[in-house]
Amino acid sequence: MLLLNNLRSHLDIYLNQYSQTQKYLTIAGGILLAFPLIYYNWLHFLRPHRIDEKQELFPGVVYQRSAKSTPRPLLIHIVTIDLTKPKIKPFVTPGVEDGSSETIAQTVPEFLTKHKLQIAINGSYFHPFKETTPWDFYPRSSEQTFVLGQLISNGKIYSEPEKNWHVLCFAPNNRVQITGSINCPQGTVHGIAGEEVLIFQNQVKNSFYLQKYEFKKKEPKEEDLKKDKPYSRAAVGIDKEGKKLWLVLVDGKQPLYSEGMTKAELTKLFVDLGVYSALNLDGGGSTTLAIANENNGVKLLNAVIHTKLPMRDRPVANHLGFYAE
Repeated sequence: MLLLNNLRSHLDIYLNQYSQTQKYLTIAGGILLAFPLIYYNWLHFLRPHRIDEKQELFPGVVYQRSAKSTPRPLLIHIVTIDLTKPKIKPFVTPGVEDGSSETIAQTVPEFLTKHKLQIAINGSYFHPFKETTPWDFYPRSSEQTFVLGQLISNGKIYSEPEKNWHVLCFAPNNRVQITGSINCPQGTVHGIAGEEVLIFQNQVKNSFYLQKYEFKKKEPKEEDLKKDKPYSRAAVGIDKEGKKLWLVLVDGKQPLYSEGMTKAELTKLFVDLGVYSALNLDGGGSTTLAIANENNGVKLLNAVIHTKLPMRDRPVANHLGFYAE
């Protein structure tokens, strides 16, 4: 009888320990399963606040953030750069010297840090590109990339002009122009390609964008409306004298926070800014605006999103940056 009681006692202890172990394993498993969701939600809190703001970042560089609720949630970032300030100098990503590729992919913060710049954005469309899952994408930092359109850095051409890829060009005197063609003029120090010229010499290039805002009586075609969907945007605008440059970025792909602009809306924004010419750059998950801050750090000013993860910045083929001090 005593032996039976001892066996029963040991069995009860074992079952109690087993139950406790199972409970701890269940809790640990629940935490592990919940961690990705907790991490994903935490990333949302790292995004810039949806409040209006205006400040001078550096002498001659003014940043403005605007939060809109119509026609959908929008967060717009506008940087105005006075190119007449003596310390402001543009800089475009240099290419690879050995010819194995045109450029090596870097995030905007990596580019800014490497070249000790004060402010930078993403640049041209590029290939190859893949974005399948948070762990399956191309390019990663330091991988080979090819730019679509002309790329000039420090006077050297690293990528040749291509049809339909228009360029933003900086002259030795620090003046900037959008030529309306695929080539920068001879003697250009820095040049970077975009996609579509939205405005050229005070004229909106695509009449659809004017029609969208009833500058003309003719209504836009339905197929045009379907093509022009809200998207994350990066674009540049200039004044007539080439002394002022606007960097415009619009966050997107983030419901209820910022859902992107159509090209028609982006063009209207540039019209309201009073630009002389404007050029659309690579957008989507490439859209990135970064500045240098104290202690050689980097701060993202916009809500980047890559592989569907907020505040994860994408490695891109080239960039447009500025020295400002």
